[in-house]
Amino acid sequence: MTFLVTGATGTVGRLVVQELLAAGQQVRALTRNPAKADLPSGVEVVAGDLARPDSVAAAFEGVTGVHFINFAGDDYTPLPDGARLVELAVKAGVRRATVLGGRADGALEQALAATDLEWTLLHPVEFMSNTLRWWAHTVRTEGVIKEPFGDRLSALVHERDIAAVAATVLVEGGHGGRSYTLTGPEAITLREKVAILGASIGRDVAFVELTVEQARAKWAADGMGEQTIEFLVSALGNTPEEGYTVLPTVREVTGRDALGFAQWASENAAAFRE
Repeated sequence: MTFLVTGATGTVGRLVVQELLAAGQQVRALTRNPAKADLPSGVEVVAGDLARPDSVAAAFEGVTGVHFINFAGDDYTPLPDGARLVELAVKAGVRRATVLGGRADGALEQALAATDLEWTLLHPVEFMSNTLRWWAHTVRTEGVIKEPFGDRLSALVHERDIAAVAATVLVEGGHGGRSYTLTGPEAITLREKVAILGASIGRDVAFVELTVEQARAKWAADGMGEQTIEFLVSALGNTPEEGYTVLPTVREVTGRDALGFAQWASENAAAFRE
């Protein structure tokens, strides 16, 4: 069987490619720039842009299942024509689809729901990999994390678990019409997260809790727009219950336990060291 991975050069997409290869499947990887894809040998890398659905039409041919992302570009802009993508997939004979970050009210998702495809929505909570993007430079250069809401709980999920669920769903089938919330094996506070990271890199990392106004000023200085800042204040200050409720979904789908933050921190420790 051949599986198409869209967003194949992204944080999760690369790992979906790896999981499918490890399962012995043929993998076709969609990217806007194949020359820079840097994917494993044996992967068929094809050019296409989800924002231009007809550029993806040929990529669906001969494919059993598709791993979709529901945004286009690095700025997470919603897909302009998700329905057309689904139309092309159905026409090509695709049988299964997963959607990363799937929303029931999204155009892509609604189009899938109107077909006979086995579709599954994957809704991860906070990505552990966000730690790398947000904290690596500060930890390396200052040895301190300055954030608000130190006691905020999060059941953050390892990106490898997201990929493992996606690959299992695509290969095994039988998950049609389901929406899976994906979490790690524990809910930890921001303070605990900093401590775990420090232990993993063998260095004390201080934590300074900012007030909301101090956080707004810091994020603005970092170049964030007002809308993004207010989203963070709301999301982090009033984390919905699903963001800190540990669920057994990873084990139920893949047959193995979800990976904890200590393991993620150990795997990525080098990026936080001087």
